[in-house]
Amino acid sequence: MDTSFIIVIFLIGFIGSFISGMVGIGGSIIKYPMLLYIPSMLGIAAFTSHEVAGISAVQVVFATIAGVWAYKSSGYLNMRLILYMGSAILIGSLLGGYGSEFLTETQIDIIYAVLATIAVVMMFLPKKEVPFNPDDTLDFNGLLAAALAFITGAAAGIVGAAGAFILVPIMLVVLKIPTRVTIATSLAVTFISSIGTTIGKVVTDQVLYGPAAIMIVASLIAAPIGAKVGQKMNVKILQWILALLILGTSLKIWVEIFF
Repeated sequence: MDTSFIIVIFLIGFIGSFISGMVGIGGSIIKYPMLLYIPSMLGIAAFTSHEVAGISAVQVVFATIAGVWAYKSSGYLNMRLILYMGSAILIGSLLGGYGSEFLTETQIDIIYAVLATIAVVMMFLPKKEVPFNPDDTLDFNGLLAAALAFITGAAAGIVGAAGAFILVPIMLVVLKIPTRVTIATSLAVTFISSIGTTIGKVVTDQVLYGPAAIMIVASLIAAPIGAKVGQKMNVKILQWILALLILGTSLKIWVEIFF
C-alpha cells in the first residue's frame, strides 16, 4: 500500500466515522459509496461491492463501539431497548452477512439502494419530538422493535452495513423513541449488529484486511469526536443532516444502477 492509498482510505474512514458518531449510525451509508467510487475515481484502487461491504462491516464494529463509549455517561443508552433490538438484529445480520456471498454485485447495490430509499422516505415523514428525561422510563412495543430489528439486520448484513441508517428512522417514526435516546441507543444496537455482519463476511472471505485496518484507526479517532459534537447540536439539525446524507447516497446508487 502506497502513501496516497493510505491517506485516501484514512480520510474516507475519518469523515464517515465523524458523521456516524454525530448522528448515531455506523457510517456505512456514507462510507459504502465513498469506498466504491472515490478510490476508483482517483486511480488508487477499484474495490468490488463485495470488498466494500466486507471492509465496511469490520470498520463499523470499531466506529460504533467508540461512539457508544462517548455516550456511556449520557443517560441516553436504554438497556431494555438495546436488549430487544440487539438480540434480534444480531441473528438477522449473521444470516444476511453469510447469505451475501450468493448474490451478485448488482443485487447487493440494489438492496443497498432500496434500504437507503426506505430510510429517506421515513426520515422525511413528519415526526413529533418526544420529550424525555434520562430518569424517565421509556415505553415501546418490544415485539415490534425486535421484529423490525431482525428484518433490518438481515437486509443490512448483505451490504456490510449494521443497519443504523434505517434503524434510526424506524426508532424515530415507528417506535416513537426520543431523538437523543435514538442516537445513543442505535449506536449500541448497531455495534451488536456489526458483530454478526462481520462474522458472516469473514467466514465467507469477503474482507480486505489492509484497508479495513486503516478504516479502524480512523474510526477510533473520529467517532468519539463526532459523538461529543452531536450531544451539543440541535436535534432537528441532526435529523436533517442524516436525512440529506441518506438521500444523496440513495440517488447516487440508483443513478449508477440505471445509467
